[in-house]
Parts: sequence; structure tokens; C-alpha cells
Amino acid sequence: MAAQPTGLTVSVKPKIPDRPRMKFITNVRRYWIFYVMMLPAIVLLVLNNYIPMLGIIVAFKNINYTDGVLGSPWVGFDNFKYLFKTSDAWIITRNTIAYNALFIVLNLAIPVMFAIMLNEIKNRFMAKFHQSIMFLPYFLSMVVISYLVFAFLDESHGFINTTIFPWFHLDAIQFYMEKKVWPYIIPLVSTWKSMGYYTVIYMAAIIGIDDEYYEAATIDGASKWQQFKGITIPMIAPVMITMTLLQIGRIFFADFGLFYQVPRESGMIFSVTNVIDTYVYRTFLAVGDIGLSSAAGLYQSLVGFILVLLSNWIVRRVNKDNALF
Repeated sequence: MAAQPTGLTVSVKPKIPDRPRMKFITNVRRYWIFYVMMLPAIVLLVLNNYIPMLGIIVAFKNINYTDGVLGSPWVGFDNFKYLFKTSDAWIITRNTIAYNALFIVLNLAIPVMFAIMLNEIKNRFMAKFHQSIMFLPYFLSMVVISYLVFAFLDESHGFINTTIFPWFHLDAIQFYMEKKVWPYIIPLVSTWKSMGYYTVIYMAAIIGIDDEYYEAATIDGASKWQQFKGITIPMIAPVMITMTLLQIGRIFFADFGLFYQVPRESGMIFSVTNVIDTYVYRTFLAVGDIGLSSAAGLYQSLVGFILVLLSNWIVRRVNKDNALF
């Protein structure tokens, strides 16, 4: 039998933490002051955005005030079934999507056009004046806007019926009883209110374009339209895509004030002004069902989240640099 070697020692290497962990510890030690500065914002984000997400359980419960939120019985998807089984489910879904899709197009085309025109104004005072005038409606409450619209559309004292129509020898119209005119009035009011906000954003993007591009194009004999098509639009395309994706994420959310205050709760035009938000509000007033309201809100959020992911995926397939994430 062979003799076993003696005097040999086995060295054991100390356990070294994995590289990602060491990198994290190093970064914390190096930049700890920045993490401390981030702490208040992180706490606010968690308290304001993430903890309230626990309220999702309300959508799956039959809430009663005696047992509270946690003690109320579970009903599963019954709240969602009620939302989709109603006779108005198709109407409110159609109105919400159709109006928001139209708003997305209008909030892209018209503000870009006005931003380009304002950028061409050489008088600094006039440019600032027009920007301020266009931006003012964005700060107005929808209640104020509803009274402004009423001042135009009222049958007895409205500006259109008492001043405009007599010029053309037309009879007065009961606007709040005529549903065929509201698919035009609502987009007009929405665009007028939000146009200034989007115009300022697109104008800021246009101002950031280097003037050398336009100077070179002018030397080459390019017209204003060719400069707009070949320089302005490609350069502000990332901003346009980002703003469009953000609006797509809220395509199932309607501006409650726009669809509730402006039509002045006229039941005769519900078929063209009733959207998911106003329907849930009216249902809550009539039934007092918190679970149904929460189910509708969860439904809107999930669909919007999926649409943002899908739209961003399509943008990444076309041009990765223009994607939102």
C-alpha cells in the first residue's frame, strides 16, 4: 500500500462577494450624499404613487361602510361584469376612444403648425404676446369654459343665435338639445383649451434646432416648405412621438370637466357626450357603488398601460432612438 503524502496543507480562498454586490456597496459609499438627497423624493413617490395602489382591491369587493374596505366581502369580477353588461357599455367606450383619438391628432397637427408660425415671427414682443394669449385658456377652469361656451350657444342670449345667425337669416338652434353638433363642439373646445400648452412644448423643441441647418438649406435654395419637411419635422420628431405616446396612455381616460360641465348635463345629448368617466360618476351618484367606480378606473389604467407598451414597442421597431423607453 502506497504511503500517503504528509506535510501538505490545503489553502482555502476567502469568500469574495459577487461583483454586482461589491459594485453596489462601492457606489453607496461613494455617492451616499446623493442617496440621502434622493430619500425625501423616494418617500414621497412611495406614499403618493405606490401605497395607494393597494386600493385596487376595492374593485373586487362589495364595499359597505359598516365593515370597511378590508372587511367587505369579495365579489371577484362582478363589478367588471356589471360595467360591461350595461346597455351603454358600447356607447361610452366608443365615445371615449373616438374623442381621445381625435384629440391626439388635433393636439399634434395644430400645435406643431402654430409653433412653426410663431417661430417665424421676428418681432419679439408680438411673439411673446401671441404665446401668452394662446397659453391663457390652458389655465382656465373647465367650469369657466363651460360658461364661456354657454355664452356662445345659449338659445335666447347666446352670441351665435342672437348675432351670427341673424346675419345669414338662419333660425336659432337649441344647441343643448341637438346631439349632431356636439361631435364638433367638444373637439373644438378641447383643442382651444390645450393648444397653447402643446404649442409651447413644440416651439421649445423648434427653438433648440441649430440655425446652421436652415442657413445651409437656404444657401442650397430650399423653400420654407422643404425646410419644414426636411429639417423641422425630423428634428422635433422625438418630442412629437413622446407627447403622442403619453396621450395614448390616457386614451381610455376622458376629461371629466369637458364632457360633464360643457354639455351642462343635457340628457338629450348623452349618446354623443357620455364617456366612461361621466358614466361612472352618474352611476355612483345613483347607486353609490364604490366598487364599480374602482373597477372602471382599474380597467382604464390597465388598457392605457397596455397601449403605451404596444405603441412604444412599435416605435422601437421603426426607430429605436425615438422610443420612450
